Amino acid sequence: MSGVTGTTGGLFGGEPLLSVQDLEVTFRTDAGSSRALRGVSLDVHPGETVAVVGESGSGKSTTAAAVLGLLATNGKVTGGRILFAGEDVVTMSASDMARLRGAQMGLVPQDPMSNLNPVRRVGAQIVEALEDNGVAKGAAAQARTVELLEEAGLPDAARRAQQYPHEFSGGMRQRALIAMGLAARPRLLVADEPTSALDVTVQRTILDGLTSLTSRLGVAVLLITHDLGLAAERADTVVVMYRGEIVEQGPARRILQDPQHEYTRRLIAAAPSLASRRIALAKESGDADAAADDLLAPSLGEGAVAVSTPGAPGAPAEPDTIVEVEHVSKVFRLRGRGLFSRGTDFTAVDDVSFTVPRGRTVALVGESGSGKSTVARMMLGLLEPTSGTIRFDGTDVGTGRDRAAEVAFRRRVQPIFQDPYASLDPLFTIYRTIEEPLRAHRAGTAAERRERVHRLMEDVALPTQLLRRYPGELSGGQRQRVAIARALALDPELVVCDEAVSALDVVVQAQILHLLADLQQRLGLSYLFISHDLAVVRQIADVVCVMEQGRIVEQGTADEVFDAPQTAYTRTLLEAIPGRTLELGRAG
Repeated sequence: MSGVTGTTGGLFGGEPLLSVQDLEVTFRTDAGSSRALRGVSLDVHPGETVAVVGESGSGKSTTAAAVLGLLATNGKVTGGRILFAGEDVVTMSASDMARLRGAQMGLVPQDPMSNLNPVRRVGAQIVEALEDNGVAKGAAAQARTVELLEEAGLPDAARRAQQYPHEFSGGMRQRALIAMGLAARPRLLVADEPTSALDVTVQRTILDGLTSLTSRLGVAVLLITHDLGLAAERADTVVVMYRGEIVEQGPARRILQDPQHEYTRRLIAAAPSLASRRIALAKESGDADAAADDLLAPSLGEGAVAVSTPGAPGAPAEPDTIVEVEHVSKVFRLRGRGLFSRGTDFTAVDDVSFTVPRGRTVALVGESGSGKSTVARMMLGLLEPTSGTIRFDGTDVGTGRDRAAEVAFRRRVQPIFQDPYASLDPLFTIYRTIEEPLRAHRAGTAAERRERVHRLMEDVALPTQLLRRYPGELSGGQRQRVAIARALALDPELVVCDEAVSALDVVVQAQILHLLADLQQRLGLSYLFISHDLAVVRQIADVVCVMEQGRIVEQGTADEVFDAPQTAYTRTLLEAIPGRTLELGRAG
């Protein structure tokens, strides 16, 4: 295929630790056999990090599973070889492969919550990995567990080892999986999207720790990711996969600066981290047109938005203001551990004030636990503020509305949540899913609702043939488009997007962001955009409010916040964006 370069052997001397040669993998399905990998070849040398990038369905995770001998029961290697330290793992027995996987190959999977046993203490699970692989037993294994957790960056490791997974944050759970993956000091570590669900600062901490550990131990790393910016920053070699084939591979910086294949250029154009970098470079060079190419939000113009000062009352309602948030706080009562304990108060949102201009996008950004999603739920009327006021179009969003006012509010304000599979009823067809708000609000006749559903499918660029399918039969990007169509069914004026693109790969993410921007321009929608990804926010937001520990610590136009951040916390968030210092070449 055009654009394919040679294998990666030119970067690191000596024999590769892992050599995948002309690999083919076939899956048995109800419709017959399906080839998932075709002629995949790559090398990983000792101490080298090789990143395999591509969108969902490209075959990158299937490649990792084949290397580890963890293909699904209906999958089989039907061609090629996988050599690890000179031995073909394809021909190994299951017991030999299990020993190799435990002692010499480690895995850091994508979703820590589904890969940690929720009813066993974290330390006990690491002890089990050590004992199963013959590294240590008994008291020695327990002591080694604490050391591994400390190496992975967990403070107070001895106490943490006695806790359960649900008592850990997402970043802490990911560190525990890294500790488990490196427990037996493997020669190869396969990291499958290890940070895709984490905010940028935690992501950077995790990857910095992983890089430090693997380089110190001389471990080879096979990194699976959909973000080419992250791959170019962290890997020595990048392998680009598309529809089960490798279309390009080579040194990371060369791939980024001089991509040969059209699909690689598409990935570079789609990656939010690289778009953010292009905007910054264009502004530095004074090329306003180039910067505008990557901006999805229209320019506000000087003085177009009244932005309130953190901790101060929101600006007086202007004709173009659709939402006013004034001095809003939310305090939760946490239960105590003892039977008669009174519990403690936790302030999730602390004296927050901002406005949302009509037809514009305001982004709330910050790390996990900063309070941004709690603000979104209060704006949706799903939580009652402990103090302060939220007004939508001049009317208080809080309790006390009559039934008619509540129904009217629900029609005018709609949410789009992070996980479209969780927010769509798996037993409803796509048609029933989109029609449900219309039916609930008794909007139109059955024929009018049918016409409206078909128009909405056109709006979100989905074929009407999908209307008879169920959510489980759609891709993640298609499900999110369905969620957007459902949110638009009642012609809302405000859409609250709570991490609406964070679960999607970069190509689909770019499509959804462009769709949201296009719908805003055509329909005059206002967005409250909740995100931990500042690279995404840079593209779509007009106004940015930065939250830390429940408070807004900085807010202003996107240009103000990104070009001249005023607080150390904002600078920390910006510095954590992958690829922010990379030199870029052509992307299209």
